[in-house]
Amino acid sequence: MAALTRYARWQLGSRLKGGKTVVPFLAGTKLAVSPGMTGATGNIYCGLHEFEDMAFVLHGLRAGEQFLDVGANIGSYSVLAGGVVKARVLSFEPSPVTYEHLKENIRINDLGDSVTALNMAVGAAKGELRFTVGLDTTNHIVGQREQGVNSVAVEVVPLDEAAAGLSPVLMKVDVEGFETEVIRGATRTLASPSLLGILMELNGSGRRYGYDEQAVHGTLLAAGFMPALYEPFSRKLSLAAEKGLTGNTLYVRSAPALQERLKNAPRHHVNGVSF
Repeated sequence: MAALTRYARWQLGSRLKGGKTVVPFLAGTKLAVSPGMTGATGNIYCGLHEFEDMAFVLHGLRAGEQFLDVGANIGSYSVLAGGVVKARVLSFEPSPVTYEHLKENIRINDLGDSVTALNMAVGAAKGELRFTVGLDTTNHIVGQREQGVNSVAVEVVPLDEAAAGLSPVLMKVDVEGFETEVIRGATRTLASPSLLGILMELNGSGRRYGYDEQAVHGTLLAAGFMPALYEPFSRKLSLAAEKGLTGNTLYVRSAPALQERLKNAPRHHVNGVSF
């Protein structure tokens, strides 16, 4: 009922006010949100729009550690990692319009020293590709069968190059089907012994580029990662034997050490709920 109330309040208030509104997030952080921002408004309704995944980042990171946010959108994960945990963040957002929203959320949370945002896509090799415009959280690299759609040219960089010299502990990859290309350009990053967990969106969107996302799954297994489930209230990390490509998947390495880290993380609070 509380979530429904927040939904009704936002739907009415945002229409009456129009434009952008700065809303409270976790632990004193804020988000600048406009009507139609699907993921961002989910944070208003539910506190954390991807609760298990966001809780994993909050519990799995420590202050000063490195987080990679590939496909940052307006920066919900970047604000949680940089503003709540006080980790260091490298964020990638290809859409020029969305990138401006990301920079604003970095600015209003005074995260300029801890969050570095790059207006570029991540792929297998340096270059330039077309990126769709006006699709909010589903903007993506234009596929061969989508020529002629409203799009803009974006710079592409391999993750190994952009993150060279960094020791990431956690990484989130949400690139609407382009995950195969991200992984192809991240060989050294995946091999980094510091990297304990990856949140990867695998939902079949890779088909628009002709990719079999089971191949991504196989690459991560070969790199020593296993799919897992995380239950934030009990802090329980459970390895999963099989993975169906239905949405966000958590991949972890060194599960016992990671479980201990999750168990000992500080508690957080959202909408009266402690986790």
